[in-house]
Amino acid sequence: MIYYFTGQPHAGKTTLAKLLTKALEITNTTRNVFMIDGDDLREIMQNKDYSEAGRRKNIEVAQAMALYLNNQSFRNDVILSFVSPYKDLRDDLKQKANTVEIYVHTTEVRGREAFHVSDYQKPTGEYIDIDTTSDDELTCLNQICNEIKKFIK
Repeated sequence: MIYYFTGQPHAGKTTLAKLLTKALEITNTTRNVFMIDGDDLREIMQNKDYSEAGRRKNIEVAQAMALYLNNQSFRNDVILSFVSPYKDLRDDLKQKANTVEIYVHTTEVRGREAFHVSDYQKPTGEYIDIDTTSDDELTCLNQICNEIKKFIK
């Protein structure tokens, strides 16, 4: 299964992705859990290009890595945490693999407004909607865990 956290910068994607990683490692001891975060991938690839082309390249690399890891075993879970503003790329991954899209957002300005993505395309169809404006991390994690059950086939 691929868990795809997406949303504007500083909404809580990475924090929730790390919490889900720990939760899956504890509850599914027979499964491997891998997490790929946008900031980490940018450091590895040395790609600080925030243009549409630069963003697309990073997202495509992350998705290829997720597919590779996911396809290595039925016991692998992959967690992606990216702004990933382009719906077509997210939808493409959902067509290729069993993917749960988790849209994390807030109405608060949380210090990284310089990285706000003006052309972010909100998800449509089936996804988990997490508003971190007033809920704490554990409340959001519980909501994610409860809603994931709807996506497991």
